[in-house]
Amino acid sequence: MKTQLINTSPKYIRQKWSVAFKIMPIMILVTVLKFLSHQFGFEIMELNALFTSLVAGTIFLIGFLITGVLSDYKESEKIPSELTAALKSLFDDTYTIYKSKNSVSAHKFLEFQKSFAAFLMDWFYKKERTKSMLVKISAMNEFFIEIDKEGVAAPYIAKMKNEQNNIRKMIMRIDTIRDTSFISSAYAIVEAMGFLVALGLIVMKIEPFYASLFFTLLVTFLIAYMVFLIKDLDNPFDYCDQGESGTEISLKPLHDHESALKDLIIN
Repeated sequence: MKTQLINTSPKYIRQKWSVAFKIMPIMILVTVLKFLSHQFGFEIMELNALFTSLVAGTIFLIGFLITGVLSDYKESEKIPSELTAALKSLFDDTYTIYKSKNSVSAHKFLEFQKSFAAFLMDWFYKKERTKSMLVKISAMNEFFIEIDKEGVAAPYIAKMKNEQNNIRKMIMRIDTIRDTSFISSAYAIVEAMGFLVALGLIVMKIEPFYASLFFTLLVTFLIAYMVFLIKDLDNPFDYCDQGESGTEISLKPLHDHESALKDLIIN
């Protein structure tokens, strides 16, 4: 029987509870408002079926949002591995041409791919623009032309062109995902309903008071947590603020590929 060790490193815990840390100001504000409402007699509403329906409707909309966002997130998880596979395949084909033909153009293309891997990581962290990224991909055509002039078999060049096209498609797909939100109007209604639920709980009278405070904070925490989590999942390639935290897609395959190219000495 295998025993699974629990990761208790500070970095892991910080990533795991990053969303909870983000909503702490909201929880503190709700706590203060609830105490003020109780102290100055602003608890003017009684618990009723209409309010519970509002809470149920909010939960339903959250479920709708997270279902749509998760489908895109699961698709996004595959992209770094597929992108790395295309880069490795392109590198292997170029290396084969270089070794078999002693091609000068292939050697230059290998050096270009080493710099391209670093450029790609900068693009993920938004240090480079997508326009520059696409220009960099198109610059591969110059190497294909020179390799073709050296008499390399057409199937090799066609295969490398295909990998170039796959890389371009994945870059454009990532750019679309990180610049497009999932149904902005749905976010707006969920946020509005979450605000109304929190406001209703603040002015609602439930005895005893500390039970009322507990349920106010619990419901507010759950709704706020899910809204923030969905927004984080909606952009799984947002590395420029907090790096590769718990909700962002891991770029480990690309990091490994870049490290391997840095350590590789091409003779």
